[in-house]
Amino acid sequence: MDTIRSVLENSKTIAMVGASPKSHRASNQVMHFLLAKGYTVIPVNPLKVGEVIHGQTVVASLADIKEPIDMVDIFRNSADAGDVVDEAIAINAKAVWMQLGVINEPAAERAEIAGLKVIMDRCPAIEIPRL
Repeated sequence: MDTIRSVLENSKTIAMVGASPKSHRASNQVMHFLLAKGYTVIPVNPLKVGEVIHGQTVVASLADIKEPIDMVDIFRNSADAGDVVDEAIAINAKAVWMQLGVINEPAAERAEIAGLKVIMDRCPAIEIPRL
């Protein structure tokens, strides 16, 4: 819980990989929740580049984001999460957050070795009210 609290309290800018414009999708709902809590959330989805989700323009990749990223919130399957973690390391993100059901131990280990905080199989929209 200390890592979760630290990441949530110290993150201001979040890149959401796998963001969806569909309102029934979890990523869309979590993005809305995080924006309402005052976070800056940048949606990342190479299939939706240029679209707008909750007032935020979608970019293709983490490398396309010009500002520093505190946390990368990953809405991808466990296997695909590894590539996203490697991108997060490359852009010097401070933390990676793998959503519910997303578990990739080798990727988590790479991130930790690179100095990133890692949270797996959790959702910030569930954890924030708990704190």
